[in-house]
Amino acid sequence: MDVFITQIAKLFPAFDAALGAGIIVFARMLGFVLLAPVFSRKEIPSLAKIGFVFLLTITLTGVLHPPVPPVNNSLILSIVLNVAVGAMIGYMARLILSAIDAGADMINMQMGLSSAMVLDPTTQSQISILEKYFSVFAILIFIQLGGVYWLFQAFMRSFEIFPIYATSIPLAKIVNMEYLIQMTSNVLYMGLQIAAPVLLATLGQDIILGIISKTAPQVNVFQLSFLFKPVLGAAIMVWILPMLVTVISEYFLSFSHII
Repeated sequence: MDVFITQIAKLFPAFDAALGAGIIVFARMLGFVLLAPVFSRKEIPSLAKIGFVFLLTITLTGVLHPPVPPVNNSLILSIVLNVAVGAMIGYMARLILSAIDAGADMINMQMGLSSAMVLDPTTQSQISILEKYFSVFAILIFIQLGGVYWLFQAFMRSFEIFPIYATSIPLAKIVNMEYLIQMTSNVLYMGLQIAAPVLLATLGQDIILGIISKTAPQVNVFQLSFLFKPVLGAAIMVWILPMLVTVISEYFLSFSHII
């Protein structure tokens, strides 16, 4: 069998180069899909993801016009490095959406809905209902703004920075540390910006209930807070929903050039 493959490679060098490059492009695309937003969601069947990656690999291999592999090229090393590069690009894009989940978690805690947890198939962990809602909400805004196009643009640009048969990852070019620090710090900043209206409203409610508790000790303020907080929080969220769409859209657009 090895002799047959060797003879085929000698007879059809272009096919051999395309096949080797296709395997490496498939590995990079697979690492990218495993972590990138939209594509990494567990709601999408694994078979559909692999089929999608396979079709894109065929298309990209023809577009890239891969060169002949070097003589001493290690296929295993190239696969490992390309999976790592694809995963890094997907992880940086995922950080942008993590800020929305942080804001949703703050709102959920302030509204007293921490006990209302559901299983998130994406992360295989228990998350709050509001966090699940905001996660889907942010994904829809991300798609509507052209986020999928940004992801593919970043993926195609990665072949210019890190060629198919490269043997070392140029971290300084792939990962801009200034932007990475900015994205990670914005997880808390953007989360507070999204949750601020609900946090301020519930804080005002706590102050009012505290005054009632001092003036009328017979009133069970602790029990009333469990009734008023979810209702007030839901009302504030409905009121600020159009503003949230604008804030989240501007946040995504500010990072469109990074990914």
